[in-house]
Amino acid sequence: MSKQDSWEDRYAGEGYLFGTEPNDFLVEQAGRLAPGARALAVADGEGRNGVWLAEQGLDVLSVDFSANALAKARALAADRGVPIETLQADLMHWDWPVAAFDLVVTFFIQPGSRDQRLLLANIYQAVKPGGLLLFEAHAKAQAGNAFGGPEDPDHLYSSATVRQALDGAEILLLQEKTIIRRRGRFPGKPAAVVRLVARRP
Repeated sequence: MSKQDSWEDRYAGEGYLFGTEPNDFLVEQAGRLAPGARALAVADGEGRNGVWLAEQGLDVLSVDFSANALAKARALAADRGVPIETLQADLMHWDWPVAAFDLVVTFFIQPGSRDQRLLLANIYQAVKPGGLLLFEAHAKAQAGNAFGGPEDPDHLYSSATVRQALDGAEILLLQEKTIIRRRGRFPGKPAAVVRLVARRP
């Protein structure tokens, strides 16, 4: 099965794989959001984060590899009564916009270590000067944890990798910690994560 088919199959069911409520870290950072700002939700899946951002008054582009996921994102936006724009793209081969968004968010994106720094650098370049990047992903300490995260530990992150990828960024928050999930597939279970808030000068 190709990577494309695998993702389409993953999102083919009627329900929402990770639910319809936004990422906890995103909600915690709500005070940093500005209504009317242009936002990019990277690897947004079925739209739970992009739609929530639209509900906060942001102008949202939701990008994902899966057409099935984006169809669900549009349905969720319609159900919530908010507009979002969607775009299907392979992020490793996308012609990334430069300095185009006031806010860029991405959560639990899982490339291998060889591609992590390149992908993060591309994500960061999409942020306008003065804009923000919010990022959360599974940390190296998640290896062996049965509750979520990639099976291959090569797809886990370290805070050092994140910092090295964001050359010149103003790091407002960068931490590795264990959280207790409140939503998603494993509520109440622990997850080791890397969290970042960065501003582009």
